[in-house]
Amino acid sequence: MSPSTIVLCPGQGAQAVGMGKAWFDASPEARAVFAQADKQLGNRLGLPLSQLCFEGPVDRLNQTDASQPAIYVTSIASWRGLLNRDSMGPRDQHLAAAAGLSLGEYTALHIADALAFEDGLELVTLRGRAMQDAADSPQAREGGGGAMLALIGATEAQANDICAKARGDQVLVCANFNAPGQIVLSGHRAACERAAQVATDLGQRSAMLAVAGAFHSPLMAQAAAQLADALAKTKFSTPRCTVVANVTALPHVDLAESIRQRLVEQLTSPVRWSQSCAWLAANAVSAGQPDYIEVAPGKTLAGLYRRIDKNIKVTSNDAP
Repeated sequence: MSPSTIVLCPGQGAQAVGMGKAWFDASPEARAVFAQADKQLGNRLGLPLSQLCFEGPVDRLNQTDASQPAIYVTSIASWRGLLNRDSMGPRDQHLAAAAGLSLGEYTALHIADALAFEDGLELVTLRGRAMQDAADSPQAREGGGGAMLALIGATEAQANDICAKARGDQVLVCANFNAPGQIVLSGHRAACERAAQVATDLGQRSAMLAVAGAFHSPLMAQAAAQLADALAKTKFSTPRCTVVANVTALPHVDLAESIRQRLVEQLTSPVRWSQSCAWLAANAVSAGQPDYIEVAPGKTLAGLYRRIDKNIKVTSNDAP
């Protein structure tokens, strides 16, 4: 790693059976993270978290309440392993900034020393369970359940137009701005199905996503209320580097209260990842051009960055 680093942290969807195992095998620091998580969570997920990450089963790992803590722990284990590989302690590495996609914002806050590992693990475990419960709620089931639809090639204005034409009296909103030409809609399944037809009529391509619910939409209000209660009791410290908020695509300000509020808003508001990455490229330069590091699992964020800014190379670290 260079003297200055920007850390990118993946969100839900990056999970895969076997994730983190290479880091576990190679790094005592990574092993310690998994051991700490196993002890803290016990049997709350039905299996030890490390076993779920390394062996599956895939159906259980893909469930929202399991995938969120699994990704959080794997990401932090890989970060600790990276530091050990480069003979650095947590504070030896100069961080220019950190950012995470949805769930990954919690990982970024921990890496920036704003959130203790144990507190973050409790929050993401509650968050995953609350989101799953909201997806199964009567409000979500009214329209055939919650769903998400990816639009390929659409602009934000076109995506908003599709929502307006397809929404009717149900929920349908823009939920993820992942990269130029990659916008995800979220809402009632029936509304998403209508949006797919509207997109076809307008010459736009679309694809339904295999998700448990209508994430980052008003259908997650129940989960946001539960999370707000937990966040109010959680200690946040001043981050040691810039941490970009998903909701605003700008750095957190006013520190603890801002962090709490933005994390609550994140559940019902769009994730502006494309705009967040553009802000980083334009503003988070310290001591020359920083390295861009994607922590495990997967290489999703490196792929998105190629569509956001071709001049920036992101190094993924799915394995040592």
